[in-house]
Amino acid sequence: MIAKSTTLLFADLGIVKSHSRPHVSDDNPFSEGLFKTLKYRPDFPDRFGSQQHARTHCQPLFHWYNEEHHHSSLALLTPSDIHHGRGGDILAARDLVLADAFAANPERFVRRAPVAPRPPAAAWINRPVQVHQLADIPAELSSAVQ
Repeated sequence: MIAKSTTLLFADLGIVKSHSRPHVSDDNPFSEGLFKTLKYRPDFPDRFGSQQHARTHCQPLFHWYNEEHHHSSLALLTPSDIHHGRGGDILAARDLVLADAFAANPERFVRRAPVAPRPPAAAWINRPVQVHQLADIPAELSSAVQ
């Protein structure tokens, strides 16, 4: 019996190989944002005494970061709002408030009626290679990319 190569197995399972180097932040930009927020908090210890100490310290932060912290890159929504599909309703409510403010005092808004900012449709640190771009790669190099 001959086994598949790891690359073929990953392809069959739909797993995309990462070509990142260690200690280079090019994975999920929101995870990287969490790590930076975590590490730069004034109460973050230099070392944890144990795994339990790390969990006890970090679990409240994860809850705050995902459920309460309004992210500027997510149009001041929380990751939980985005994940659970509440963003559209929240942004629609914000638009109504802004429309009421504009109707009450249009002179306060110089250029146009205000609109609540929208979160990005997708976020990347290093955008993955698109399938149609792979067709442009010479055959001898395409196996190295995939």
